[in-house]
Amino acid sequence: MARRGIRLTSGQDPGRLSPCVCNTLRMVTRAVTQLYDGVLRPSGLRVTQFSILATIARMGEANLRQLQHALAIDQTTLTRSLNLLERDGVIARASHPDGRIKAMRLTSKGRRALDVARPLWARAQGKVLRELGTKAWADAQRRLTHLLHVAVTKRRPIRSRRRVQPAKAPPWASRKA
Repeated sequence: MARRGIRLTSGQDPGRLSPCVCNTLRMVTRAVTQLYDGVLRPSGLRVTQFSILATIARMGEANLRQLQHALAIDQTTLTRSLNLLERDGVIARASHPDGRIKAMRLTSKGRRALDVARPLWARAQGKVLRELGTKAWADAQRRLTHLLHVAVTKRRPIRSRRRVQPAKAPPWASRKA
């Protein structure tokens, strides 16, 4: 599978990011994810999988709703990831009195994968913290926590005085090549 990389060309200034908060956060997230994925590669896990396994390990057993909340991830993405981890034998469904609840637990293979990945993750984490600085990271965490609060808990629909029209196809969608 070809990997798309974020590469800055010689003409790009990495210090000049987009004025769009969303675009900048997504760009930084992709680059940091690639750094962690690269360091974790020998474990066979990606950082997203590592995060899910580490969360399940911390909780002992977790259902879909608990994982969605803990990881701030949508149900579709989480379900797809859990299905792949289950297929690979690193997690298994745990029995639950309510059969509708999909509780997951680590298998012995999952615990071994996590044991291999943890020191690699620590290496990636250490690299980022050495470059950024622990005080700068603590400040960034504080600011990002506030941004998360703004984006999630204070989200209000933007109301317009005009009646909202049904969505139309974007203008570029009808153009012929």
